[in-house]
Amino acid sequence: MARVIKSPEIRSAELLDCAQRLFFERGYNNTTVNDIIREAGLSKGAFYHYFPSKEALLEALAARVARESMEELRPILDDRSLDAVERLNALFAGSRRFKRELAPQIRRTFDVVFRPENVVLFHRIDRAVTEVAAPVITEIIAEGNRAGRFDAPDPQAFAEMLLQFRLSLATVMHRAIQQAEAGDIDEAVRVLDKRLRLYGIAVDRVLKLPDGTIKVAEPGFARALLAADTS
Repeated sequence: MARVIKSPEIRSAELLDCAQRLFFERGYNNTTVNDIIREAGLSKGAFYHYFPSKEALLEALAARVARESMEELRPILDDRSLDAVERLNALFAGSRRFKRELAPQIRRTFDVVFRPENVVLFHRIDRAVTEVAAPVITEIIAEGNRAGRFDAPDPQAFAEMLLQFRLSLATVMHRAIQQAEAGDIDEAVRVLDKRLRLYGIAVDRVLKLPDGTIKVAEPGFARALLAADTS
């Protein structure tokens, strides 16, 4: 049988597809490079040609998911009938919708990435996502400045700072996941709800908006994320 020659882009995408499926089914820690190459039908040498490590693969996967999420939201983000506040809220709403739809899988990934011993991996993933999200948020903030809705003298710097606020969620998210798995779901939800509410207030105050303007979370979101069936 003739060997099938595929472009590097297609091979890379296939590896990402296999990794995403296995990470979400088994969890990141329970998936090995051998599992991924077996699923993809490639050699170990071919895998390392595209990705130097499983961590690098996860980083690339995070960036791809961020790009796909942005593309799904593109009609809303490009809708000029919406003002900057509405577009920023649409961005957060899209993120929440994605996390709700894949809550058990997202939770398994978060449980690994947010562990203190994985801080380097967490920051690599955060950097990959920031590179995708920051230009979009910069554009929205610049538009809000022009319309007099925001007071952010340097839109790019403010966009990067707003994204940095997410880093404060890591420890709280990991603790909440552990509490939920231990059976204390109500306390886990309370802790995560409180931090998400404060996250939203921080965004509002940086942009000089009334508290509650930017909807980082919504009622029921923390419970949906933490209590979704993992079976």
